Amino acid sequence: MKRQLLVFLIFFFSASAFGQDSLLNYEPKVLLVTAHPDDDALFSATVFKTTKLLGGTVDLALLTNGEGGYTYSTLGNYIYNKELDKEEIGRKFLPGIRKQELMAGGEIVGIRNYFFFDQPDFYYTEDVEETLDKWNNDWVHERMVEILEEGEYDFIFLMLPFDEFHGHHKASAVLGLRAMKELPKEDRPIALQGFIRRGDNPSVSFTQLEGYPDTKVMEGEIFEFDRSQTFGANDRLNYNIISNWVIAEHKSQGTMQLLMQTGEKVVEQYWYNEINGEEGLEKTAEFFEAVNVIEP
Repeated sequence: MKRQLLVFLIFFFSASAFGQDSLLNYEPKVLLVTAHPDDDALFSATVFKTTKLLGGTVDLALLTNGEGGYTYSTLGNYIYNKELDKEEIGRKFLPGIRKQELMAGGEIVGIRNYFFFDQPDFYYTEDVEETLDKWNNDWVHERMVEILEEGEYDFIFLMLPFDEFHGHHKASAVLGLRAMKELPKEDRPIALQGFIRRGDNPSVSFTQLEGYPDTKVMEGEIFEFDRSQTFGANDRLNYNIISNWVIAEHKSQGTMQLLMQTGEKVVEQYWYNEINGEEGLEKTAEFFEAVNVIEP
């Protein structure tokens, strides 16, 4: 805590004295790895700040084709003039529709490149092994390694693979970490596993996904950004607006709209993977202090 407080004070006075451009001495590069074409909304405020306010870049690697979203596409029928909630129709058209929705939301937060892996979004399961069995892991691994090598990223954002989470989410984190380990240690991005905490509720309990030691997090090292942080005239604005804009683009996914928020406290959490070692903690702390300090 003392270390993070010191970093915060340095950034606070630097921002006051020299302006926002002095917050970081580099332009951060992030690879965001998700399972479905709306999972990026989980990271939306931090992505917005990275690209729009810190001058960084964010690329997105999407594992599935999103076809399994037909279940909640009833209202999307009226937007796209197709019976998307019928499985045979939804599975045919949703991959294309959801990519368009994803890129529309990505334009809002400034996502630069998209890497589509088009693995089957077969059905809901919490079983990571079943998911990995149904995906083309060898090809995914090779392509992910190429992306990481070419991108020279500072950070890789993954989904926190806790027990009750979707098996596709867990698998996307597992595959992202496996690919990252192929890089020499000095070239690896810092791995952070993301989740949302709402209101004053405690976060989920997580140490690692059983059987996957690379997912283990370092105790006590969770970095956060509170979307309800206010700014602007009379402090009437907050960063829930950004996530709401992104969510609104996913019109084929009815339940996504229920995640919109106004004044409720919504905190983006980034759990620090133990695989990073302690040497990445200072850079991560500096990045999130910048994310939390800088304003439009």
